Amino acid sequence: MSDTTDTTDTLVDEILDPTRKMKAVQAERPGGAIAGSNPATLEADSISAWFGDHKVLEGVSLTMPARKVTALIGPSGCGKSTFLRILNRMHELVGSASLSGRVLLDGEDIYDRGRRITHARRQIGMVFQKPNPFPAMSIYDNVTAGLKMSGIKAGREDKDRLVEECLMKAGLWKEVRDRLRQPGGALSGGQQQRLCIARSLAVRPRVLLMDEPCSALDPTSTRRIEETIHELTDEVTIVIVTHNMQQAARVSNQCAFFLAEQGTPGAIVEHGATDAMFNNPQDPRTTDYVNGRFG
Repeated sequence: MSDTTDTTDTLVDEILDPTRKMKAVQAERPGGAIAGSNPATLEADSISAWFGDHKVLEGVSLTMPARKVTALIGPSGCGKSTFLRILNRMHELVGSASLSGRVLLDGEDIYDRGRRITHARRQIGMVFQKPNPFPAMSIYDNVTAGLKMSGIKAGREDKDRLVEECLMKAGLWKEVRDRLRQPGGALSGGQQQRLCIARSLAVRPRVLLMDEPCSALDPTSTRRIEETIHELTDEVTIVIVTHNMQQAARVSNQCAFFLAEQGTPGAIVEHGATDAMFNNPQDPRTTDYVNGRFG
């Protein structure tokens, strides 16, 4: 019982005071930087996936480095969003879904027996294509909702600090600081999406997955989301699915091109540094896709 209590206390401390662990490291290594988070490298190792008897992914391996933005590109139906959901164990929510392979978070398989789903999803957050704030819940309570879901109790002062910090990181604080008690559902679409980003950040994820976060937004809101992505790279590892090639070129450090040909399961055709993928791809199919010849 005491081990569980100690673990819970540590989790609470790290969420409410994210510099706690890094301060300890700095004490051991004088001169080390104090950081507010601990981004992780995420690695997919030979991932294959099925819905019932239908195989949708085959043998996908990809390293998504810490403090970098990895863009998943490719036409509709090639398995990008399925792959993204596998990365934080959402795939298994579908009754007919199954998979093989491993997902490693700094070398530890999130699918190992004994590892709780809730723990994996706290470390690997998700922002969906359609903004999904709790519409009747206030902006303030939307941000702190993750604490309640994780069973973490916090005082008002800690919550106030956390809300301001996360809204600032999501680029929303100046727009909503005078109306934090108004419903999150009353915000514009772009503001709602940034609120969802703030809500994800509140539980200190090490990786943030984004499934076409700008597809339903106007150009101004899209630009703000992209600015937020750039500002978050020191705080969290980001993996983004996008059909917008210009966006992939703007926001990512590396790209992975997925393709499913003639009814075959989705697979990665090519991956590498974004500049190389767009300017010097090695596979002619990549050249055709990034230049808009199909998809």
